[in-house]
Amino acid sequence: MKKHFIKVVLSFAIIVGSFSSCKNSSSSSSKNVSRATGWKINAKEGGFQYNSDFKEQVTPPGTVFIEGGTFTKGKVQDDIMHDWNNTPTQQHVQSFYMDETEVTNVMYLEYLDYLKSVYPPENPNYKNIYHGALPDTLVWRNRLGFNETMTNSYLRHPAYAEYPVVGVNWVQASQYAEWRTDRVNEAMLEKEGYLAQDAKYKVLNGEIGGTFSTEAYLNNPESVYGGQIDSLQGKQKKDSINSFAKRSSGIIMPEYRLPTETEWEYAAQALIGSREYNNYRGRKKYPWEGDYTRNGQRVGRGDQLANFKQAKGDYGGIAGWSDDGADITAEVKSYKPNDFGLYDMAGNVSEWVADVYRPIVDDEVSDFNYYRGNIFLKKAIGEDGKVNVLQSDEIVYDTLPNGKIVALNLPGEIEMVAVTEEETYLRTNFDSSDNRGYRDGDPGSSRFFERFSDESDNRKMYDSPKHKVERDSTGKILRQYDTSNYRTSLINDEVRVYKGGSWRDRAFWLDPAQRRYLPQYMATDDVGFRCAMSRVGSKSKTKNKTIRHKKAK
Repeated sequence: MKKHFIKVVLSFAIIVGSFSSCKNSSSSSSKNVSRATGWKINAKEGGFQYNSDFKEQVTPPGTVFIEGGTFTKGKVQDDIMHDWNNTPTQQHVQSFYMDETEVTNVMYLEYLDYLKSVYPPENPNYKNIYHGALPDTLVWRNRLGFNETMTNSYLRHPAYAEYPVVGVNWVQASQYAEWRTDRVNEAMLEKEGYLAQDAKYKVLNGEIGGTFSTEAYLNNPESVYGGQIDSLQGKQKKDSINSFAKRSSGIIMPEYRLPTETEWEYAAQALIGSREYNNYRGRKKYPWEGDYTRNGQRVGRGDQLANFKQAKGDYGGIAGWSDDGADITAEVKSYKPNDFGLYDMAGNVSEWVADVYRPIVDDEVSDFNYYRGNIFLKKAIGEDGKVNVLQSDEIVYDTLPNGKIVALNLPGEIEMVAVTEEETYLRTNFDSSDNRGYRDGDPGSSRFFERFSDESDNRKMYDSPKHKVERDSTGKILRQYDTSNYRTSLINDEVRVYKGGSWRDRAFWLDPAQRRYLPQYMATDDVGFRCAMSRVGSKSKTKNKTIRHKKAK
């Protein structure tokens, strides 16, 4: 009886052990088995291919992580003018990445040198690609000031290499961000073995006649590098299943872009370093703690915390210990970063953001990732069912209102077109391609719309002059000015917001909530920019998330 009992117990233990072993075996390989169908994933024999080992987004080059959250946007601390230019609203921002410094001269020169090498301006087809990207160095000139040193040297002299680039308009800044996206993804694909080692340099050296575009690679990889992608594939080519990376591979990064006004203001305030009630409700005056522009801590007491104009005729202070260390711009990282690790979010140069300017923020429509400026596009599809990849003779140029010619696309990029009524039919979230003027002068913005919609005199809410500037076949600028007597505003859909005080500004403009605007084609000697990138996946980094879970337990 005793032996029989022992045998039963042993048999039960073996069964339980086998069940446990099977369970562990299944669990250990579950990431490569579909929970929906039970099919294998990433199997050598074929089937579905996904990145089941993806942990989290890699921090993009030059950026820092900005964990999203809620804050009071537009709460200016010193509203001296009492102008109708801002509305305090509570907004929520998703997590994103932002450049730790402004884009510097040497960073922008890398862009210019790439364009000059790949699209030599000696070629008539490419001439305006390079010239259209050049910063306007004449912004330094002043009728009653001697600034020729900056005009001649600021952009290219190595003494200014790590100073923020200026003279760049909003259009140029946006195009730089697009170019940077392709270069970073090109390097990432090379690192992961999808492109051959140093393939990117063969473009610069003229060894191949095409270039790399992220969207072209994702949608029609055979078109990349002028159709020579086969000879430039890396070690992943050995595996025919994974010869090309896809978005599902988790390697391709989202695009670099200009930050939205909401993102920029949230990042500048950096409430993550202070949980005080007044700061949370929008009472923090500067990117740093306190209401003063000088350092009150024991180490460095009295030092200025930003580069700004301290008084009339005083751009830095009296030479010596009380000086802020700069008369024009300063080298990046000359002052302490804010609690997000961002440098110069007040002072040095003001910065372009992505938004189209309007005096108020319409939080009734959106209090999540607020942004005015959306133009929804789609990829142009050819008769063969594939995306249209633009060739060298299909470059589209645009003449800006100041006569500057810029390339709207580069060879090898995908042609983008506006969405049509077919895509917007019966949608509730958008009904048109261009949404820059949404609820601002259209029928949905006012029950008195008819008063502003008299076509005889073109009256509406924001009725700016409509000048026409173009060039003839000889390159001569043809200007046709709007002489209407019914124009009521300078605000239109080509006017963009810029934020933050600069070396030319008084402390009033250092408040992150302050905002100003310029036409997107204009450039100055005190406006620069930095790039941002959206975060995909979790709100916070895995490490932080794990710590919170442990604390909860």
